[in-house]
Amino acid sequence: MRWEDGFIAVDWGTSNRRAYRIDADGTCAAEFEDSGGVLSIETRDFPTQANDIRKRLGDLPLLLAGMVGSTRGWVEAPYAPCPADLDDLAARLCWIESGRTAIVPGLSLNGTGHCDVMRGEEIQLFGAIASGLIPPTTLVCHPGTHNKWVTVDQGKIMGFRTVMTGEMFNLLRSQGILAEFLSRDVSLGDAFREGVRRGLQRPVLTADLFTVRARVLLGSLARDDASAYTSGLLVGLDISVGLELARGSNFIVMGRPELTRLYAAAAAEAGRTCQVVDGADAFLAGALALGSKLT
Repeated sequence: MRWEDGFIAVDWGTSNRRAYRIDADGTCAAEFEDSGGVLSIETRDFPTQANDIRKRLGDLPLLLAGMVGSTRGWVEAPYAPCPADLDDLAARLCWIESGRTAIVPGLSLNGTGHCDVMRGEEIQLFGAIASGLIPPTTLVCHPGTHNKWVTVDQGKIMGFRTVMTGEMFNLLRSQGILAEFLSRDVSLGDAFREGVRRGLQRPVLTADLFTVRARVLLGSLARDDASAYTSGLLVGLDISVGLELARGSNFIVMGRPELTRLYAAAAAEAGRTCQVVDGADAFLAGALALGSKLT
């Protein structure tokens, strides 16, 4: 197998995965997305899963990114320390099968008073830089289950901060006293923006979350608006973290459209204008840039 003849890139997350066949000319010839995230797969079954991906997209080399390289994934791929660039990722690929199947290492930050890790977002970030979707020096907000605020300087990821906004919202709506109020989808309206404005004030979150229940019971917040308000509260607090890093400048929001629109709206409430980048486009560009180093 030769990487220059084409390969398959997989964004393999905790709950879902998305696989792309990238042909020799750099185009995406086929793709699929399913719920086959790492938590749904036993460790012993990953080789079978890899074979199934090849059956669907072709007998090509595999470049795997995301939680597939975590302690819960196929094989743990050690992190590359920051500062790091695309060459650092290429040098630290974890090879499951020599020349045939590789896992991207992810990035780590181990500084005084702050430790952090990421897996999967680094491909999108480097792809966006390599393809010119974002400038080589900027601040990127990457919303998801664990939102990342990433500082990029001259094409290198210098550092980042993770905020568990998505996971917190999912936990609140699946269990606990607020769950009955948070079943509706989040709509981008007045309730969401009200929540954002409150979050930007950096309230005591554990206290303000309980007020969601109280406001619904007392009639000052419509039950149908509780999901949007709570999401806005969490996203607003998240944005306030990013504003400390932005230091007065604007920033880029990159990821899935259903999330980037919320963060862009929240940024507008804070008086900031954001460039929005589609995460799928960035991932493809990153996989292509990394794959080109393996020919």
